[in-house]
Amino acid sequence: MQMGPDCQFTRSVDPKFFISSLLSCRNIFQIRQVHAQIVAGGTLTNLIVANKLLYIYALHKALTDAHALFNGMKERDSVSWSVMVGGFSKVADFINCFETFREFIRCGMQLDSYTLPFVIRACRDRKDIVMGRLIHDIVLKSGLDIDQFVCAALVDMYAKCKVIDDARQLFDQMPTRDLVTWTVMIGACAESGNANESWDLFERMRGEGVVLDNTAMVSVVYACAKLGSIHKARLVHDFLTRNKFLLDVILGTAVIDMYAKCGSIDSAREIFERMRQKNVISWSAMIAAYGYHGQGKKALDLFPMMLSSRVLPNRITFVSLLYACSHTGLVEEGLRLFSSMWDDFAVRPDVKHYTCMVDLLGRAGRLDEALKLIESMSVEKDEGLWGALLGACRIHKNVDLAEMAAKSLLERQPQNPGHYVLLSNIYANAGRWQDVAKIRDLMTRRRLKKIPGWTWIEVENKIHQFSVGDSTHPQSEEIYRMLVTLSEKLELAGYIPDTNFELHDVDEEVKVGNLYSHSEKLAIAFGLIATPEGTHIRIMKNLRVCGDCHSFIKHVSAITRRVIIVRDANRFHHFEGGACSCRDYW
Repeated sequence: MQMGPDCQFTRSVDPKFFISSLLSCRNIFQIRQVHAQIVAGGTLTNLIVANKLLYIYALHKALTDAHALFNGMKERDSVSWSVMVGGFSKVADFINCFETFREFIRCGMQLDSYTLPFVIRACRDRKDIVMGRLIHDIVLKSGLDIDQFVCAALVDMYAKCKVIDDARQLFDQMPTRDLVTWTVMIGACAESGNANESWDLFERMRGEGVVLDNTAMVSVVYACAKLGSIHKARLVHDFLTRNKFLLDVILGTAVIDMYAKCGSIDSAREIFERMRQKNVISWSAMIAAYGYHGQGKKALDLFPMMLSSRVLPNRITFVSLLYACSHTGLVEEGLRLFSSMWDDFAVRPDVKHYTCMVDLLGRAGRLDEALKLIESMSVEKDEGLWGALLGACRIHKNVDLAEMAAKSLLERQPQNPGHYVLLSNIYANAGRWQDVAKIRDLMTRRRLKKIPGWTWIEVENKIHQFSVGDSTHPQSEEIYRMLVTLSEKLELAGYIPDTNFELHDVDEEVKVGNLYSHSEKLAIAFGLIATPEGTHIRIMKNLRVCGDCHSFIKHVSAITRRVIIVRDANRFHHFEGGACSCRDYW
């Protein structure tokens, strides 16, 4: 498009000419040129042309020009207001976005399904649930609560603000739902920890004949990864295959992650090898998968293959590599990778990389080096970093350093009960029961509760959930009888309950009894009862598996000749023949 500044137009110029010219603009300079010609041609009074100019300014994020034009417009309609509200929202200028919306209401303009979704999305992006609820009230008063686009925006807003109950209530009330709304709701449920609800929604979608696209399937795959169910992972993969979904970079990478988090690292690698295109995220996902399956050397072996494929690593790749090293005890390899980040690949280490290094050194017992690394950091420290140090202090029973790390943690996250519990456990291991009592009293005064431990096992497509000391399961009596039988065999095999992991100031006999009622043990006992001999037992736990349970499961895998796969909060453990894939390094 070329348009000299001296060109003159008369009022007879067809407005479609200016609209066509605006659509062909590639930069702000060209837009301003056309704007000048519109003014010279006297066509700015044409509302359609003015709105299109307003839209093009907003599209190019030239909100100063757009606002000046908007303020000078003698006539405005709902499109004009929508463009301004949406324009401010897209550049994250939430103050002007909300102020423009307020002015829109004050002017007596009738609310519509064009303007409202923009301001609702601004609430979503700002995570402003207070303003979101106010807008929702306005929607109800205007009678637009039955509009599909407005309702979909509200569901999205509540979901992104993590108010899942309100999002689900709105979703269920919608007379019709588009694919985007289904996708948002599935993803929101998974993100909030309600992966079972995500799966139910997926089943409902299929039942209602909704045609899914790749974006929707990414949300379904993500939810399945959260569930950790290998059965459902295979169902999803079968659905993708039957419906001829192309495993592109995004969907293929999600499937790799799903299989890895459902305990099948071989299936994850198979998908990885079959992908026609792989980017840095795909490679990083496969490296990470080996990392949390405790196969650090395989993770490191992928790195030169990635480089030979002419894919350069990014910060996520190095987080995955360093994590793999820290969970496999590959200290020297981790140190070399950390040094090479900036020197060889111009990737500047951030706090996540330092956290991996603190974890790596800390697990290896090199606490002094971990502390020196923290002190030498030029990037801002966060709770993850201090949490890694505190975890290392727990492993190596360094109470003094633990107190320092805990102090920094509690300053940053005083409402996180996990920090108090970890410090309390360190005190308990050291026999400092008065300090344990002080921590528990502090938690009580701050109204903090310990996160309860749960273990899940899937048998015949049904999830069975156990807590410590649980007796609510229909087969509870059989489960405890199985534990008694196991305890007799385990003692002969050399298993001795480690009461250091029963962190209550009670008699030794009571401690042993408590240990045998840990949720992991209950789930495994049920698995032995409810599954055929020789089949794998897969359990999932929301917290880190304790040291005594780890020893218990190793011995059970030997005497029962079962493979037992445990997914805890940090990683996978594959137990077979009395040994664990982590080599007791976790």
